[in-house]
Amino acid sequence: MPEPPLESEGAAAGAGAAMGAVAGLATTEAEILEQRPPTADAPTGGGPRAADRPRSLWSDAWRDLRRNPVFLVSALIIVFLVVISLWPSLIASGNPLKCDLARAQQGAGPGHPFGYDGQGCDVYTRTVYGARTSVSVGVCATLGVALLGSVLGALAGFFGGLWDSVLSRITDVFFAIPVVLGGLVLLSVVTSNSVWPVIGFIVLLGWPQISRIARGAVITAKQNDYVQAARALGASNSRILLRHITPNAVAPVIVVATIALGTYIALEATLSYLGVGLKPPSVSWGIDISAASPYIRNAPHALLWPSGALAVTVLAFIMLGDAVRDALDPKLR
Repeated sequence: MPEPPLESEGAAAGAGAAMGAVAGLATTEAEILEQRPPTADAPTGGGPRAADRPRSLWSDAWRDLRRNPVFLVSALIIVFLVVISLWPSLIASGNPLKCDLARAQQGAGPGHPFGYDGQGCDVYTRTVYGARTSVSVGVCATLGVALLGSVLGALAGFFGGLWDSVLSRITDVFFAIPVVLGGLVLLSVVTSNSVWPVIGFIVLLGWPQISRIARGAVITAKQNDYVQAARALGASNSRILLRHITPNAVAPVIVVATIALGTYIALEATLSYLGVGLKPPSVSWGIDISAASPYIRNAPHALLWPSGALAVTVLAFIMLGDAVRDALDPKLR
């Protein structure tokens, strides 16, 4: 048989050498990649990359809140207030109801950094114990207002019709009632010294605001395509309202409720100052401010410390609500 030409053998040899070089280069690159540490963009466990995973509104909001100094400062103040409300003896060992008239209107002294009020009570101890009343009234009233207002507003916005019309007229009536004047009228006949009459009054006059917010959020959410798709698939009204609309309409309610919590604390102090809210022997910043007002020239410290504690508390909750609003509002991103 005739021998193959030498050019074919050379070409085959050249191709084999080229393939060997490519294989060697691929092997070298593979070794380099194995030795290289994984980057943030590279998948580590065979799953989807972290950058490719969809993020929810709440995860984005939490990420923004952690970077917001306003939220961090207000959250630290609120955590401190909650701790001293639950365990005031951690920083105040005295009795807020124990008074000594011989020390009335005295200034600061050893063990009594805030001095004494007009009745000889320790201002520091009463200021610390007053946080329990203010925080408990604010939290309980906010929970009651948010729950009642959200339920009524969500039902009105979802079903509409006669229910929506009736609820709108009722809320208009409650909006027409001045809050302080309503408190003077309704709470003047209450003789209880507990916080529950004040909480009930705040819930009674505070739910229309949350109801309006919840109604508008539900009306907006139920127009979305996913709600229409769930309805087309045969989902019941309760399932649509609880599973699809509520998670997407609750953000405005949370924002308004957080800001309103601070105003409810100020409202309780105002009613107590006017004598229709909490009454002695209850310990409240409003009661202490009212008792210290006649002695503002001789003992201004008795008015300064409870007023300052009230102002810082209200400001902390308002700042927290503003930070939460900015984090949950997609338009501000």
